Amino acid sequence: MESKVQSPGAKLKIYRLTKKNIFNTLLVEVAWEVCNQVGGIYTVIRSKSPTQVNKWGDNYCVLGPYIHQYAITEFEEIEDPSDPFYRTVKKMKEQGFDARYGKWLVTGRPNTVLLNPFSVYDRLGSIKYALWDHHGIALPGEDDLLNKVIAFGYLVKIFFAHLSAGKITPKSILGHFHEWMAGTTIPEIRREKMNVTTIFTTHATLLGRYLAMNDPEFYNHLPFYDWNREAIHFNIEASVKIERAAAHGSHVFTTVSDITGRECEYLLGRKTDHILPNGINIRRFTALHEFQNLHQTYKTKIHQFVMAHFFPSYTFDLDNTIYFYTSGRFEYRNKGFDLTIEALSRLNWKLQQAGDNITIVMFFITRQPFHHINAEELNSVALLEELRNSIYNIKEQIGERLFYAAAMSKDHRLPQLNEFVEDYWRLRYRRTLQSFKKSSLPSIVTHHMINDVEDPLLNFLRSTNLVNHPHDKVKVVYHPDFITSTSPLFRMEYDQFVRGCHLGIFPSLYEPWGYTPLESLARAVPAITSNLSGFGDYALNHLNPVNRKAIFIVNNKSQNFDKAANQLANQMLHFTRLKRRERIELRYKAEHNSVHFDWNNLINYYDQAYVHALSLKS
Repeated sequence: MESKVQSPGAKLKIYRLTKKNIFNTLLVEVAWEVCNQVGGIYTVIRSKSPTQVNKWGDNYCVLGPYIHQYAITEFEEIEDPSDPFYRTVKKMKEQGFDARYGKWLVTGRPNTVLLNPFSVYDRLGSIKYALWDHHGIALPGEDDLLNKVIAFGYLVKIFFAHLSAGKITPKSILGHFHEWMAGTTIPEIRREKMNVTTIFTTHATLLGRYLAMNDPEFYNHLPFYDWNREAIHFNIEASVKIERAAAHGSHVFTTVSDITGRECEYLLGRKTDHILPNGINIRRFTALHEFQNLHQTYKTKIHQFVMAHFFPSYTFDLDNTIYFYTSGRFEYRNKGFDLTIEALSRLNWKLQQAGDNITIVMFFITRQPFHHINAEELNSVALLEELRNSIYNIKEQIGERLFYAAAMSKDHRLPQLNEFVEDYWRLRYRRTLQSFKKSSLPSIVTHHMINDVEDPLLNFLRSTNLVNHPHDKVKVVYHPDFITSTSPLFRMEYDQFVRGCHLGIFPSLYEPWGYTPLESLARAVPAITSNLSGFGDYALNHLNPVNRKAIFIVNNKSQNFDKAANQLANQMLHFTRLKRRERIELRYKAEHNSVHFDWNNLINYYDQAYVHALSLKS
């Protein structure tokens, strides 16, 4: 078995796992987000499962916490005495631990073990003491997340201790741990010299995320941070120490991008052995040649929202309207929301100066605290629907009466159609239309926010005067909640909303990987990303310019804010000047480019890490 360490930035050289390797090995992927959707790691594990199951079969298992509210819908508990993972769980149950074996109800249906952290809360004191005594990690008393994490880690240690003892299976065991919340087990596995080879993947360093939000020169200052002092400053010392212990204790240390690899070197004190880019299960997004039809269908639905939101105040030509969007976790600076707003302001000015007959509607889809949807918003949606119903009834009445009039008429000319409308429907039409119209500007936010005056996104929109004036070529809609089919405003799934848009905007200043632009491409929507995101950096280094035409990349690495905003504004301007046929061609390229990121291709990076880990046992 040949093995070489894959250094950050190196071109992929594949060392494939043999069938013999796989047959003789059990692979357990441990993550806090197995059957527990919190963030992006849930997407990584879930989307990768079909590929792993196809390759590893019953030798593959995912392991996560038992959180009842999620497990009840995503997990099916079963019994399988032939399965070593089940036998391990059974042994834990016999010792009084709350452990469950079954299937995760996602594509691939991987073997799944869930361990209930609350079941060992009565041992928290001794668990914390052991962590401090063995590894020098002191834990605060009343941190709910940390309590759950270390309780979960204790149960994971018990699981691996039984699995690797030699009585349940003679096979080699690989434990692949994702993020610090699954990492407390690693130093204990090493200390107790279990027969388990560990791989640790950090998807973003905890300290790096905090620092990037607060330091505009984060990457330039990386070599000079005192990690311990900064961790104390942000009150995350215990979590950072757990992350460092996992990184240093693992046999093989990995991360998701070259950019994050550099971050790990300085903040965690260890160079990564392998880079494991995140992929997608392309079959979930495949629309074959239907994506253009889907775009038209869902664009029409977005039109309905735009009419309800803007047309009470003023109108514009929907045939000359382009929809931009950005989405994701609310990290105002890290996600580049400030850069996006500044670029939109400049784009607005450029379009006004050029006199272009085009309107841009930019959607900010993220989650921020709110009380409820604005009452005016809901009223406009209801009135527009009422107007539609009135017009439908008028149409039906006119059609029926015109038919009879035409059949009896000796005059070939079309009669005055108003004569066929009853006074009731005329009055209802006028009253509805009068109620629909208003004199105020369309709101820039769809919900009544809890901290309206403190929200940085709202404040910057107002300071740049992007407040939906009639003369603005760029309109803005801030929707501080994720889009679902139950939303009374859009009435469609997020996936459908994205397909109805024309361009995704994701110029992140801190993004270890970046699923949002990748998923945008998979839905046949071109995307703007950044060379400070793992995805953008990967695209620059692994896709030739011809193959990344649907991916626009902002240079946030070597440009200041002003120049980056100008570049982003010009990229958006270029897109607005494309002819409809050219935009359709870009959609074809976007969908085609996304195939490169299918797990069936990118799983080879994981294989390298596993070959490396197995070589340490030989």
